[in-house]
Amino acid sequence: MPSIHRRDFLAASAALGCLAVSGLPAFAQTPRRGGTLRVSVDQAVAKLNPLVTRVNPEYLVAELLYSGLTRLKVDMSAEPDLAESWTNSADLTEWTFALRKGLTFHDGSPCTAPDVVATFEAILDAKTASPARQNVGPIAKVAAKDDTTVVFTLSAPFADLPVTLAYTNAKIVPAAVIKGGLEKLDRQAIGTGPFKLVSFEPERQIVVARNDAYYDKARPYLDKIEVVVFPDVSAEVSALIAGDTDLISTTPPTEFGRLQKASGVKALRVPSGQFCNVNFGCDQKPFNDVRVRQALALTVDRAAMVDFVTEGFGSPGNDTALNPAYRFYADLPAKKADIAKAKALLAEAGYPKGLEATLIASDRPGQRTQLAVALREMAKPAGFDIKVETMPHATYLDQVWKKGSFYVGFYNMQATADAIFSLLYTSNAAWNETRWNNAAFDKLVFEARATVDEAKRRALYAEAQKLMYTEVPSIIPAFFDLLGAQREWVQGYELHPRGAVFRLDFVSLGANAPKRG
Repeated sequence: MPSIHRRDFLAASAALGCLAVSGLPAFAQTPRRGGTLRVSVDQAVAKLNPLVTRVNPEYLVAELLYSGLTRLKVDMSAEPDLAESWTNSADLTEWTFALRKGLTFHDGSPCTAPDVVATFEAILDAKTASPARQNVGPIAKVAAKDDTTVVFTLSAPFADLPVTLAYTNAKIVPAAVIKGGLEKLDRQAIGTGPFKLVSFEPERQIVVARNDAYYDKARPYLDKIEVVVFPDVSAEVSALIAGDTDLISTTPPTEFGRLQKASGVKALRVPSGQFCNVNFGCDQKPFNDVRVRQALALTVDRAAMVDFVTEGFGSPGNDTALNPAYRFYADLPAKKADIAKAKALLAEAGYPKGLEATLIASDRPGQRTQLAVALREMAKPAGFDIKVETMPHATYLDQVWKKGSFYVGFYNMQATADAIFSLLYTSNAAWNETRWNNAAFDKLVFEARATVDEAKRRALYAEAQKLMYTEVPSIIPAFFDLLGAQREWVQGYELHPRGAVFRLDFVSLGANAPKRG
C-alpha cells in the first residue's frame, strides 16, 4: 500500500488543479468569441424548472438559462449576478440588494424587483417543493422597495445570505409565469441567463445559444453549447478522447486513468469538501465516552484511508467537517495513528480487554463499505473488535440513518462552514446524526453566523473546528477530490469544488477547436 503525507498530497493536488485550469499560456489571456462547446453529462436532464432541479446535469443547464441574485465563485465566496451590490443592517437581520438596471428575461419582458419577490415567495412555499427552501437562509419576508431594490428581512442574524442566495435552485423566474403556473417552465426556459434555449431532448441533447441581451456584454464567449447525455460512462470518456466532445463535467475515479493518458486531453482534479465519515451516537454507550471515540480515531492511518476509500483521488481528513476547500478552514495538526495511546484511552474508559461493536455501512456508494472494512482492520491492534454489517441503501435510510449509533455516512460539500455545521453537527442540525449536542460548539457556530468581521469569524470557526478535532463526534478520515476532463482547446474552464456549479459563460475555444454547428 503506498504511503503519502497529507501536506504533500494537498500540495500535489493543488499543483494538478493549477495545471488543469490554467489552459492558456500567460500571454494568451483574451478569450476568443464564437464557436460551439459540446459538453457531456451522465444523466438525463429531466427538469428544466430551475426551482426544482435535483441533479448536476440539471443544475448545469439551469445555470446556462437562468441567473440568481448572486453566484458562487470557485473560492466559495459570493459575487454579483443580477444584483450588482448589497448592504446589510448592523444586526444582520435586514439585507438590501440593488439589481442591475435594464435586465430582461429571454422573452423580452423586464426583470425587476417584483420578479425577485415572487420567486422567493415561490421558493419558500412548501407547495413548490424547491430544495432551496431549506438552504437560502432564515428569510422571513422579501419586499420590493422599488423596481431595482429588494429587501430581505430575516428571522435571525445571518452573515452568509449573499452566499446562500447563490444556491443552485435560487434562480429568478418571471412573476407572471409564477402567477400563471410554474408548470410552464417544464418545457420552456424564460430566464435571464447567458444562454437561451434552442432545443430540449431530455434523454439525448439540450442546445442553447448566446443571449445577446445578457447583462454582461463581454460574455458569454461561445455562440452555442450542446449538452449531450451519455448514460454509459465508458462511452462518455471515449467520446472525449476521440474529440467528439469537448468537456466532461464529472467522471469517476475508474475512468480517470484513461483520461490522464489520452493525447490532447487535460484531466481535471480539484480538492473538494465531499467526505465519508463514521458517525458515533454520542448519547449512547460506549460512544458517549469521548475517550472511546478518541481511541478509535487514533487507530486510523489517514493516508492509507485516502488510498482505500478514494482510490488515491482525495486527501486525508482530520475529524473536522472542513478542509482547505472551505473558506474558514483551520489548518490543525494532522492526526496520526498511535495504537499505544489508543489502547491506553480504551483502558481508561473501562475497556482494558478491548471493545466489540457493529459498524453499519450502506452499499451505496461503495466507498462506505471500503471505509468500514479498512477501519475494522486498522482498529484491531488497539483492541477494537468491529463487525462490519452492510445493507441495501433503502434499508439503511429506513432503519439506520439518523437512528443508529455507529454507521458510515457520505456527504457533499456545502457552500459555507455554517451550512455543513448546521446540517450535521449543531444540536439543532437538520441531520443531527451524532447527537453530540455540544453547547460550546453551538455557541461558536451561532456567533460566527452573526459576525461580519472576517478575522473574528475565522477565529470562531477555528475554535469550533478544534472542538470537533478534540471530541470526535465522528471520524472523518478522508475527503474526495472531484474529477473531470476537457480537450486542450477548451479555455477558461475551472472544475468547481461545489460540484454543482459550472460557470460555462467564462469558457471559450482555442483556434484549434473543431468547427461545430
